[in-house]
Amino acid sequence: MTPRMVFVLGTRPEIVKLAPIIRACDRAAVDYSVVHTGQHYSERLDGVFFDDLELPAPDYNLEVGSGDHAAQTGEMVARLGEVFERESPDVVVVQGDTNSAFAGGIVASKRDAELAHVEAGLRSFDRDMPEELNRVLIDHAAEHLFAPTDEAADQLRTEAIPDRRIEVTGNTVVDAVRQHVQLAREKSDVLAELDLGEAPFALLTAHRPGNVDDPERFRGLLDGVGQYADDRELPVVYPVHPRSREKIDAFELDVPDAIACIEPLNFLDFLRLESEADVVFTDSGGVQEETCVLGTPCVTVRESTERPETLTVGSNVLAEPTPESIVDAADEVRRGRNDWEPPFGDGHAAERILETLGVDVPAVSGEVPV
Repeated sequence: MTPRMVFVLGTRPEIVKLAPIIRACDRAAVDYSVVHTGQHYSERLDGVFFDDLELPAPDYNLEVGSGDHAAQTGEMVARLGEVFERESPDVVVVQGDTNSAFAGGIVASKRDAELAHVEAGLRSFDRDMPEELNRVLIDHAAEHLFAPTDEAADQLRTEAIPDRRIEVTGNTVVDAVRQHVQLAREKSDVLAELDLGEAPFALLTAHRPGNVDDPERFRGLLDGVGQYADDRELPVVYPVHPRSREKIDAFELDVPDAIACIEPLNFLDFLRLESEADVVFTDSGGVQEETCVLGTPCVTVRESTERPETLTVGSNVLAEPTPESIVDAADEVRRGRNDWEPPFGDGHAAERILETLGVDVPAVSGEVPV
């Protein structure tokens, strides 16, 4: 019997990476519901994504909003308990390492439902990151661990998780980029709107607390990107997360002239910029993956990454939040071959995930080139 599923999500990366599985569920006529926790409180950051990606609206929006990690997670757990009581899922699907995924995992593990973790086995080995604790705890609670790579699966085995719970599927980010890049080409006018034309440009994202909550680190990050841009006469587009905007104002930071701060973008506009940029500066895990799939060089302003495969293939270089480190990293990744093979699978992770869960997914004809 085909299982009844509930997807729990609450942030932009979860929407993007679960979209291919949701579409595959539709093709297979699976009975499912989508629960949006409301972890991102800005409609521009996630709510509009459902329209842009041509996905059905969530069946539930818990509207939890922002707050400290404990309070936010506790509120999600309480409300998800009520939803699961009503929906009686056979399988609860969560993705990644957010508080939404963690809350979904807690509630599923306390009920008669199997927990499926998409993108299992990732580790930054930095326990100061709340995401690291979330992903470890979810992995150890889940019945189905969908590892994106062999390396991620090996990490799970080192933590004494049995093989029967682990399945290497590839990463749904490849499915998502391939499905969404065509939508971006058809629907996005962002290059014209930002007057970028054919000229080269760089893209910046910075939102992690480890960078933006520390005025010296945030200043060093901005100055480093600005210096690289000035040296190469390269404009930089920075869609600013609301929280980062608050920190810029609170710390009275001077953003270099080369960096154009704009409002957050919808995913298709952002994907279009990622695909066209000469280089991307980021502290986002998802952006590291997307740029790798798109063939765009990436500089990650962090001490570690849970996507080490991007370092191995040469699509990504780590940098400290200082001008010298950022400029050196950007030069290094731009000097690379830039013909790497993405290490995250063949774009059919969603089908493998559902087949492991007992769903027969009809094939889809044609494949969109990246």
